[in-house]
Amino acid sequence: MGDYQARGERLRHLLRKAALEPLLVTAPTNVTYLTGFTGADSYLLVTPHGQIMLSDPRYTTQLEQECPGLDLEIRRPGSTMLERVVQVVQRGRFGRLGIEAGSMRVGLFDALGQALPAVELVRTFELVERLRVIKDRDEIGRIRRAAWQARRAFEVIRAGLRPEQSEVRVAADLEHQLRLFGARGASFPPIVAAGPRAALPHASPTQALIGAHDFTLVDWGANEGLYVSDLTRILVVGRISPKLQKIYGVVLRAQAAAIDAIRPGASAAQVDEAARRVIARAGYGDAFAHGLGHGIGLQVHEAPRLARDQNAALKPGMVVTVEPGIYLPGWGGIRIEDDVLVTRSGHEVLTAVPKQLDECVVA
Repeated sequence: MGDYQARGERLRHLLRKAALEPLLVTAPTNVTYLTGFTGADSYLLVTPHGQIMLSDPRYTTQLEQECPGLDLEIRRPGSTMLERVVQVVQRGRFGRLGIEAGSMRVGLFDALGQALPAVELVRTFELVERLRVIKDRDEIGRIRRAAWQARRAFEVIRAGLRPEQSEVRVAADLEHQLRLFGARGASFPPIVAAGPRAALPHASPTQALIGAHDFTLVDWGANEGLYVSDLTRILVVGRISPKLQKIYGVVLRAQAAAIDAIRPGASAAQVDEAARRVIARAGYGDAFAHGLGHGIGLQVHEAPRLARDQNAALKPGMVVTVEPGIYLPGWGGIRIEDDVLVTRSGHEVLTAVPKQLDECVVA
């Protein structure tokens, strides 16, 4: 429980700075981050002196196993979570109650206001998310495991890839292999897009055959139980055409430039620009229309974002994706993605899947 207690203390420090007493945490991912609880339909009340989990009888045993020592308030059958929240807040005689404005439903906010007329509801924005940006040792270790699971599953798929396999088949096999290597599952539905369909950054797999085109884009990741990984590679099942060689080389150089720019103090915009400059100079600037990357952790998309309009400085403990791409409608798209940890002295690439073009050819 040490890591969770430390996270709670850091959150209480932020609450004191905001002149708040308790915070009602309603975002499920934030509840997990602060307690380790993996169930649903539960809230966490963070007070100046501790934390109280509000849940229902379905999760009593799970809470005792996952969160030993955590104070529990279990609603009785026939009562509502709202009633339980109101009882706990009234018992604490709190005059102000922080709420997560980014996740609390309007209906719950209005109901709390009506049930607690003497309590000021104070909107807060991304207090817990601010803590989640910097990963601790345990979180980094779990992301490493998710990266390892993703690599091993991909190696199996690559070794067994056949031209007659469909995009859907490859995606399904990839999810199966992730579970065989200990993952809870995929961190998101895998993207498998052959030939021209690779020009769609978020393509959904179809019955299109892998062997009908020279190359296939695969974007996947593992959920190791809580934390995730996110990678993209190209598999070449046909010949390496001059156009593929040229565009792939540009994207690979762009990614290398961006990764090299990652260090404490560098801004997210500077890292994005390092990749974008390489692609623009090669004449494909308009074909790279998305941001360079994003944070990963409990969710696939977290802060920080690596993009033109993001000036926040990188800090040790951040884990980000670096995924430049060039997308040409009618031909296809090339994206190369790795997960990178910001260290005290620079960076460390956590994903170790080969990405030189000749290493992407399927025999």
